Amino acid sequence: MGYGFTLGDIAFLRSPDGVAAAAEIARLPLTSASYLADVATARSLAGERAPALLETVLLRRKAVSKVDDPVRWLFTDAALQQATPTRVARHRARRLAGRLAHDVTCSVGVDLAAVAETAERAVGSDLDPVRLAMARGNVPGVQLVQADALTPVTRSTAVLADPGRRDSSGRRRWRPEDFAPPLNALADTYRGRDLAVKCAPGIDFADVPWADEVEIVSLDGAVREACLWTGGLATTATRRASVLRSDGTEWTITDEQDDACPVLPVDEWIIDPDGAVVRAGLVRHYAAANGLGQLDERIAYLTGPVPPPGVRAFRVLEHGKYTEKALRAALAGRGIGRLEILVRGLDVDPNALRPRLKLRGDGDASVVLTRIGRSPVAILCEAVSAADRG
Repeated sequence: MGYGFTLGDIAFLRSPDGVAAAAEIARLPLTSASYLADVATARSLAGERAPALLETVLLRRKAVSKVDDPVRWLFTDAALQQATPTRVARHRARRLAGRLAHDVTCSVGVDLAAVAETAERAVGSDLDPVRLAMARGNVPGVQLVQADALTPVTRSTAVLADPGRRDSSGRRRWRPEDFAPPLNALADTYRGRDLAVKCAPGIDFADVPWADEVEIVSLDGAVREACLWTGGLATTATRRASVLRSDGTEWTITDEQDDACPVLPVDEWIIDPDGAVVRAGLVRHYAAANGLGQLDERIAYLTGPVPPPGVRAFRVLEHGKYTEKALRAALAGRGIGRLEILVRGLDVDPNALRPRLKLRGDGDASVVLTRIGRSPVAILCEAVSAADRG
Protein backbone atom coordinates (compact mmCIF):
# COMPACT_ATOMS: atom_id res chain seq x y z
CA MET A 1 0.00 0.00 0.00
CA GLY A 2 3.04 2.30 -0.20
CA TYR A 3 4.87 4.46 2.29
CA GLY A 4 2.85 5.87 5.18
CA PHE A 5 3.34 9.63 5.09
CA THR A 6 3.17 11.71 8.27
CA LEU A 7 2.25 15.35 8.71
CA GLY A 8 5.93 15.96 9.46
CA ASP A 9 6.86 14.44 6.11
CA ILE A 10 4.49 16.78 4.32
CA ALA A 11 5.79 19.85 6.11
CA PHE A 12 9.34 18.86 5.12
CA LEU A 13 8.41 18.08 1.49
CA ARG A 14 6.81 21.52 1.13
CA SER A 15 9.78 23.29 2.73
CA PRO A 16 12.63 24.77 0.65
CA ASP A 17 14.96 22.03 1.92
CA GLY A 18 12.43 19.33 0.99
CA VAL A 19 11.83 20.77 -2.47
CA ALA A 20 15.59 20.88 -3.10
CA ALA A 21 16.10 17.33 -1.80
CA ALA A 22 13.27 15.99 -3.97
CA ALA A 23 14.82 17.67 -7.01
CA GLU A 24 18.15 15.95 -6.28
CA ILE A 25 16.56 12.54 -5.86
CA ALA A 26 14.47 13.05 -9.00
CA ARG A 27 17.75 12.97 -10.94
CA LEU A 28 18.33 9.34 -9.89
CA PRO A 29 17.21 6.66 -12.39
CA LEU A 30 15.37 4.60 -9.72
CA THR A 31 15.17 1.58 -12.01
CA SER A 32 15.08 -2.01 -10.81
CA ALA A 33 18.78 -2.33 -11.68
CA SER A 34 19.86 0.85 -9.90
CA TYR A 35 17.37 0.95 -7.03
CA LEU A 36 19.60 -0.33 -4.21
CA ALA A 37 22.37 2.10 -5.11
CA ASP A 38 19.84 4.92 -5.52
CA VAL A 39 18.35 4.24 -2.09
CA ALA A 40 21.81 4.44 -0.57
CA THR A 41 22.39 7.76 -2.35
CA ALA A 42 19.04 9.08 -1.11
CA ARG A 43 19.87 8.11 2.46
CA SER A 44 23.20 9.88 2.25
CA LEU A 45 21.42 12.99 0.97
CA ALA A 46 18.36 13.06 3.22
CA GLY A 47 18.82 10.64 6.12
CA GLU A 48 15.53 9.67 7.74
CA ARG A 49 13.55 11.69 5.19
CA ALA A 50 14.79 9.49 2.33
CA PRO A 51 11.78 7.08 2.30
CA ALA A 52 9.29 9.95 1.99
CA LEU A 53 11.37 11.57 -0.75
CA LEU A 54 11.83 8.35 -2.70
CA GLU A 55 8.10 7.58 -2.56
CA THR A 56 7.26 11.13 -3.62
CA VAL A 57 9.56 11.01 -6.64
CA LEU A 58 8.27 7.59 -7.72
CA LEU A 59 4.63 8.64 -7.34
CA ARG A 60 5.23 11.83 -9.31
CA ARG A 61 6.64 9.77 -12.16
CA LYS A 62 3.54 7.57 -12.14
CA ALA A 63 1.31 10.65 -11.99
CA VAL A 64 2.35 11.92 -15.43
CA SER A 65 -0.75 10.27 -16.91
CA LYS A 66 -3.02 11.70 -14.20
CA VAL A 67 -2.18 15.38 -13.54
CA ASP A 68 -0.56 18.36 -15.21
CA ASP A 69 2.83 19.33 -13.78
CA PRO A 70 3.10 16.40 -11.32
CA VAL A 71 6.38 17.71 -9.88
CA ARG A 72 4.41 20.14 -7.72
CA TRP A 73 2.02 17.50 -6.37
CA LEU A 74 2.14 15.28 -3.29
CA PHE A 75 0.34 11.92 -3.30
CA THR A 76 -0.10 8.77 -1.30
CA ASP A 77 0.04 5.55 -3.29
CA ALA A 78 -3.63 4.78 -2.69
CA ALA A 79 -4.69 8.34 -3.53
CA LEU A 80 -2.82 8.27 -6.83
CA GLN A 81 -4.32 4.91 -7.81
CA GLN A 82 -7.82 6.33 -7.37
CA ALA A 83 -7.08 9.77 -8.81
CA THR A 84 -8.97 10.84 -11.92
CA PRO A 85 -6.93 11.82 -14.99
CA THR A 86 -7.13 15.59 -15.34
CA ARG A 87 -8.82 15.36 -18.75
CA VAL A 88 -11.66 13.33 -17.22
CA ALA A 89 -11.86 15.47 -14.07
CA ARG A 90 -12.23 18.62 -16.15
CA HIS A 91 -14.91 17.01 -18.28
CA ARG A 92 -16.91 16.19 -15.15
CA ALA A 93 -16.26 19.60 -13.58
CA ARG A 94 -17.93 21.39 -16.50
CA ARG A 95 -21.33 20.49 -15.05
CA LEU A 96 -20.34 22.31 -11.87
CA ALA A 97 -19.46 25.54 -13.68
CA GLY A 98 -20.69 28.64 -11.85
CA ARG A 99 -21.95 26.57 -8.91
CA LEU A 100 -21.05 26.43 -5.24
CA ALA A 101 -19.43 23.00 -5.13
CA HIS A 102 -18.25 20.74 -2.31
CA ASP A 103 -15.95 17.77 -2.90
CA VAL A 104 -16.75 15.69 0.20
CA THR A 105 -14.01 13.09 -0.44
CA CYS A 106 -11.35 15.43 -1.77
CA SER A 107 -8.32 13.26 -0.87
CA VAL A 108 -5.16 14.98 -2.21
CA GLY A 109 -7.23 17.29 -4.41
CA VAL A 110 -7.07 16.02 -8.00
CA ASP A 111 -10.83 16.32 -8.63
CA LEU A 112 -11.03 19.40 -6.43
CA ALA A 113 -8.46 21.21 -8.59
CA ALA A 114 -10.63 20.67 -11.68
CA VAL A 115 -13.77 21.79 -9.83
CA ALA A 116 -12.00 24.92 -8.58
CA GLU A 117 -11.34 25.92 -12.21
CA THR A 118 -15.05 26.05 -13.08
CA ALA A 119 -17.08 26.51 -9.89
CA GLU A 120 -17.98 29.90 -8.48
CA ARG A 121 -16.55 28.59 -5.22
CA ALA A 122 -15.12 25.20 -4.28
CA VAL A 123 -14.80 23.54 -0.86
CA GLY A 124 -13.03 20.28 -0.10
CA SER A 125 -13.25 17.92 2.85
CA ASP A 126 -11.80 14.56 3.84
CA LEU A 127 -11.35 12.53 7.02
CA ASP A 128 -7.66 11.81 6.43
CA PRO A 129 -5.48 14.62 7.88
CA VAL A 130 -2.46 13.57 5.80
CA ARG A 131 -4.36 13.74 2.51
CA LEU A 132 -5.86 17.08 3.54
CA ALA A 133 -2.39 18.44 4.26
CA MET A 134 -1.30 17.32 0.80
CA ALA A 135 -4.38 18.92 -0.75
CA ARG A 136 -3.58 22.27 0.89
CA GLY A 137 -0.39 22.45 -1.12
CA ASN A 138 -1.79 20.81 -4.24
CA VAL A 139 -4.83 23.09 -4.51
CA PRO A 140 -3.85 26.36 -2.85
CA GLY A 141 -6.51 28.92 -2.10
CA VAL A 142 -9.39 26.44 -1.76
CA GLN A 143 -11.14 26.08 1.60
CA LEU A 144 -10.50 22.67 3.17
CA VAL A 145 -12.00 21.08 6.26
CA GLN A 146 -11.60 17.73 8.00
CA ALA A 147 -15.02 16.06 7.93
CA ASP A 148 -16.81 12.77 7.33
CA ALA A 149 -18.51 12.66 3.93
CA LEU A 150 -21.67 11.37 5.62
CA THR A 151 -21.83 14.39 7.94
CA PRO A 152 -22.73 17.42 5.79
CA VAL A 153 -20.80 20.57 6.64
CA THR A 154 -22.13 22.78 3.82
CA ARG A 155 -25.56 23.79 2.62
CA SER A 156 -26.86 24.66 -0.81
CA THR A 157 -23.77 23.31 -2.55
CA ALA A 158 -23.60 20.80 -5.36
CA VAL A 159 -21.82 17.75 -3.94
CA LEU A 160 -19.09 15.66 -5.55
CA ALA A 161 -18.00 12.34 -4.01
CA ASP A 162 -15.42 9.74 -4.98
CA PRO A 163 -15.81 6.85 -2.51
CA GLY A 164 -12.89 4.51 -1.85
CA ARG A 165 -13.02 1.35 -3.93
CA ARG A 166 -10.20 -0.75 -2.46
CA ASP A 167 -10.01 -2.79 0.74
CA SER A 168 -7.05 -2.82 3.13
CA SER A 169 -5.16 -5.28 0.91
CA GLY A 170 -5.59 -3.10 -2.20
CA ARG A 171 -8.21 -5.28 -3.88
CA ARG A 172 -11.03 -3.55 -5.75
CA ARG A 173 -14.54 -3.54 -4.31
CA TRP A 174 -17.56 -3.64 -6.61
CA ARG A 175 -20.67 -3.83 -4.41
CA PRO A 176 -22.20 -0.42 -3.58
CA GLU A 177 -22.31 -1.27 0.13
CA ASP A 178 -18.56 -2.01 0.16
CA PHE A 179 -17.51 1.42 -1.06
CA ALA A 180 -16.19 3.84 1.56
CA PRO A 181 -18.53 5.53 2.19
CA PRO A 182 -21.27 3.23 0.78
CA LEU A 183 -22.98 4.58 -2.33
CA ASN A 184 -26.52 4.34 -1.01
CA ALA A 185 -25.50 6.03 2.24
CA LEU A 186 -24.15 8.94 0.22
CA ALA A 187 -27.40 9.13 -1.74
CA ASP A 188 -29.43 9.12 1.47
CA THR A 189 -27.22 11.75 3.11
CA TYR A 190 -27.53 14.17 0.21
CA ARG A 191 -31.06 13.39 -0.87
CA GLY A 192 -32.56 16.56 -2.32
CA ARG A 193 -29.11 17.98 -3.11
CA ASP A 194 -27.48 17.98 -6.54
CA LEU A 195 -25.00 15.11 -6.31
CA ALA A 196 -22.27 13.63 -8.53
CA VAL A 197 -20.69 10.33 -7.47
CA LYS A 198 -17.67 8.96 -9.28
CA CYS A 199 -17.51 5.17 -9.12
CA ALA A 200 -16.16 2.12 -10.90
CA PRO A 201 -17.44 1.65 -14.46
CA GLY A 202 -18.38 -1.94 -13.64
CA ILE A 203 -21.20 -0.79 -11.34
CA ASP A 204 -24.52 -2.54 -11.88
CA PHE A 205 -26.95 0.22 -12.82
CA ALA A 206 -29.74 -1.64 -11.02
CA ASP A 207 -27.85 -1.18 -7.73
CA VAL A 208 -28.10 2.64 -7.93
CA PRO A 209 -31.75 3.36 -8.79
CA TRP A 210 -31.44 6.80 -7.21
CA ALA A 211 -29.08 7.98 -9.99
CA ASP A 212 -31.00 10.16 -12.44
CA GLU A 213 -28.24 9.75 -15.05
CA VAL A 214 -25.35 7.31 -15.38
CA GLU A 215 -22.45 8.55 -17.50
CA ILE A 216 -19.68 6.16 -18.58
CA VAL A 217 -16.47 7.97 -19.54
CA SER A 218 -13.50 6.69 -21.52
CA LEU A 219 -10.18 8.37 -22.24
CA ASP A 220 -8.07 7.35 -25.24
CA GLY A 221 -10.00 4.11 -25.57
CA ALA A 222 -9.83 3.03 -21.90
CA VAL A 223 -13.00 3.15 -19.81
CA ARG A 224 -12.18 5.28 -16.78
CA GLU A 225 -15.27 5.77 -14.64
CA ALA A 226 -18.99 5.88 -14.17
CA CYS A 227 -20.43 9.12 -12.84
CA LEU A 228 -23.81 9.01 -11.13
CA TRP A 229 -25.63 12.33 -11.50
CA THR A 230 -28.72 13.46 -9.58
CA GLY A 231 -31.01 16.47 -9.47
CA GLY A 232 -29.99 19.58 -11.34
CA LEU A 233 -26.64 18.08 -12.34
CA ALA A 234 -28.35 15.36 -14.40
CA THR A 235 -29.54 15.88 -17.96
CA THR A 236 -32.75 14.42 -19.38
CA ALA A 237 -30.83 11.32 -20.53
CA THR A 238 -30.63 8.35 -18.19
CA ARG A 239 -27.57 6.74 -19.79
CA ARG A 240 -24.67 8.51 -21.51
CA ALA A 241 -21.33 7.48 -22.99
CA SER A 242 -18.69 10.20 -23.22
CA VAL A 243 -15.58 9.43 -25.26
CA LEU A 244 -12.60 11.70 -24.60
CA ARG A 245 -9.21 11.98 -26.25
CA SER A 246 -6.02 13.55 -24.88
CA ASP A 247 -5.89 15.78 -27.97
CA GLY A 248 -9.02 17.56 -26.70
CA THR A 249 -11.54 15.96 -29.05
CA GLU A 250 -14.62 14.30 -27.60
CA TRP A 251 -18.10 13.07 -28.41
CA THR A 252 -21.07 11.73 -26.53
CA ILE A 253 -24.13 9.58 -27.16
CA THR A 254 -27.20 9.03 -24.99
CA ASP A 255 -30.23 6.79 -24.70
CA GLU A 256 -32.39 9.66 -25.95
CA GLN A 257 -31.05 9.11 -29.46
CA ASP A 258 -32.53 6.74 -32.02
CA ASP A 259 -31.54 3.08 -31.57
CA ALA A 260 -33.05 1.66 -34.77
CA CYS A 261 -30.25 -0.25 -36.47
CA PRO A 262 -30.45 -3.38 -38.62
CA VAL A 263 -28.67 -6.70 -38.29
CA LEU A 264 -26.45 -6.92 -41.39
CA PRO A 265 -24.14 -9.46 -43.02
CA VAL A 266 -20.42 -8.72 -42.87
CA ASP A 267 -19.77 -5.53 -44.89
CA GLU A 268 -16.53 -3.77 -45.88
CA TRP A 269 -15.67 -2.67 -42.35
CA ILE A 270 -15.94 -3.99 -38.77
CA ILE A 271 -16.18 -1.50 -35.93
CA ASP A 272 -15.57 -2.39 -32.28
CA PRO A 273 -17.37 0.42 -30.40
CA ASP A 274 -15.59 2.32 -27.66
CA GLY A 275 -15.84 0.60 -24.29
CA ALA A 276 -17.87 3.48 -22.85
CA VAL A 277 -20.54 2.90 -25.50
CA VAL A 278 -20.62 -0.83 -24.77
CA ARG A 279 -20.67 -0.41 -20.99
CA ALA A 280 -23.45 2.19 -21.18
CA GLY A 281 -25.60 -0.16 -23.28
CA LEU A 282 -25.66 2.25 -26.20
CA VAL A 283 -24.27 0.10 -29.03
CA ARG A 284 -27.49 0.27 -31.06
CA HIS A 285 -27.72 4.04 -30.55
CA TYR A 286 -24.13 4.44 -31.75
CA ALA A 287 -24.80 2.22 -34.75
CA ALA A 288 -27.92 4.15 -35.72
CA ALA A 289 -26.10 7.47 -35.41
CA ASN A 290 -23.34 6.28 -37.74
CA GLY A 291 -25.25 4.26 -40.35
CA LEU A 292 -23.96 0.90 -39.13
CA GLY A 293 -25.58 -2.44 -38.41
CA GLN A 294 -24.99 -5.22 -35.90
CA LEU A 295 -23.52 -8.56 -36.92
CA ASP A 296 -25.77 -10.14 -34.29
CA GLU A 297 -28.31 -8.37 -32.10
CA ARG A 298 -26.60 -9.71 -28.94
CA ILE A 299 -23.03 -8.91 -29.99
CA ALA A 300 -21.41 -5.46 -29.88
CA TYR A 301 -19.42 -5.70 -33.14
CA LEU A 302 -20.80 -3.46 -35.88
CA THR A 303 -20.41 -3.48 -39.64
CA GLY A 304 -20.96 -1.08 -42.52
CA PRO A 305 -19.60 0.37 -45.77
CA VAL A 306 -17.98 3.43 -44.13
CA PRO A 307 -16.50 3.60 -40.61
CA PRO A 308 -17.27 6.58 -38.36
CA PRO A 309 -14.65 9.34 -38.21
CA GLY A 310 -12.14 9.37 -35.39
CA VAL A 311 -12.15 5.65 -34.59
CA ARG A 312 -9.91 2.70 -35.34
CA ALA A 313 -11.71 0.35 -37.71
CA PHE A 314 -11.05 -2.98 -39.39
CA ARG A 315 -11.14 -3.40 -43.16
CA VAL A 316 -12.44 -6.88 -43.95
CA LEU A 317 -10.10 -9.11 -45.95
CA GLU A 318 -12.05 -12.37 -45.75
CA HIS A 319 -14.46 -14.14 -43.45
CA GLY A 320 -16.05 -17.51 -42.88
CA LYS A 321 -16.90 -20.14 -40.32
CA TYR A 322 -14.38 -20.21 -37.51
CA THR A 323 -12.24 -23.27 -36.92
CA GLU A 324 -8.63 -23.17 -35.83
CA LYS A 325 -7.60 -25.18 -38.88
CA ALA A 326 -9.31 -22.83 -41.33
CA LEU A 327 -7.94 -19.74 -39.60
CA ARG A 328 -4.42 -21.17 -39.50
CA ALA A 329 -4.60 -21.84 -43.24
CA ALA A 330 -5.89 -18.35 -44.04
CA LEU A 331 -3.11 -16.73 -42.00
CA ALA A 332 -0.42 -18.92 -43.59
CA GLY A 333 -1.73 -18.11 -47.06
CA ARG A 334 -1.37 -14.38 -46.39
CA GLY A 335 2.01 -14.64 -44.60
CA ILE A 336 0.66 -13.21 -41.36
CA GLY A 337 3.28 -13.28 -38.61
CA ARG A 338 1.73 -10.74 -36.22
CA LEU A 339 -1.94 -11.08 -35.30
CA GLU A 340 -4.29 -9.09 -33.11
CA ILE A 341 -7.08 -11.34 -31.83
CA LEU A 342 -10.40 -9.79 -30.80
CA VAL A 343 -13.05 -12.03 -29.25
CA ARG A 344 -16.65 -11.43 -28.28
CA GLY A 345 -19.36 -14.05 -27.82
CA LEU A 346 -17.03 -17.08 -28.03
CA ASP A 347 -15.13 -18.97 -25.35
CA VAL A 348 -11.69 -18.39 -26.85
CA ASP A 349 -8.54 -17.32 -24.98
CA PRO A 350 -6.41 -15.26 -27.40
CA ASN A 351 -3.22 -15.99 -25.44
CA ALA A 352 -3.83 -19.73 -25.66
CA LEU A 353 -4.92 -19.59 -29.30
CA ARG A 354 -2.02 -17.55 -30.69
CA PRO A 355 0.77 -20.17 -30.35
CA ARG A 356 -1.50 -22.84 -31.84
CA LEU A 357 -1.88 -20.75 -35.00
CA LYS A 358 1.86 -21.13 -35.75
CA LEU A 359 2.19 -17.66 -37.23
CA ARG A 360 4.84 -17.20 -39.90
CA GLY A 361 5.60 -14.27 -42.16
CA ASP A 362 6.08 -10.51 -42.19
CA GLY A 363 2.41 -9.50 -42.47
CA ASP A 364 0.16 -7.91 -39.85
CA ALA A 365 -3.56 -8.54 -39.44
CA SER A 366 -6.41 -8.55 -36.96
CA VAL A 367 -8.98 -11.27 -36.59
CA VAL A 368 -12.43 -10.80 -35.08
CA LEU A 369 -13.75 -14.01 -33.56
CA THR A 370 -17.45 -13.86 -32.78
CA ARG A 371 -20.71 -15.58 -33.46
CA ILE A 372 -23.56 -14.76 -35.78
CA GLY A 373 -26.63 -16.54 -34.51
CA ARG A 374 -25.22 -19.85 -33.29
CA SER A 375 -22.37 -20.00 -35.82
CA PRO A 376 -18.78 -19.13 -34.83
CA VAL A 377 -17.25 -16.75 -37.35
CA ALA A 378 -13.71 -15.55 -38.07
CA ILE A 379 -13.33 -12.19 -39.82
CA LEU A 380 -9.78 -11.51 -40.97
CA CYS A 381 -9.11 -7.78 -41.18
CA GLU A 382 -6.61 -5.05 -41.69
CA ALA A 383 -6.71 -2.61 -38.78
CA VAL A 384 -6.76 1.00 -39.99
CA SER A 385 -6.36 4.03 -37.74
CA ALA A 386 -8.52 7.10 -38.17
CA ALA A 387 -5.44 9.09 -39.21
CA ASP A 388 -4.56 6.59 -41.93
CA ARG A 389 -8.11 6.86 -43.33
CA GLY A 390 -7.61 10.60 -43.64
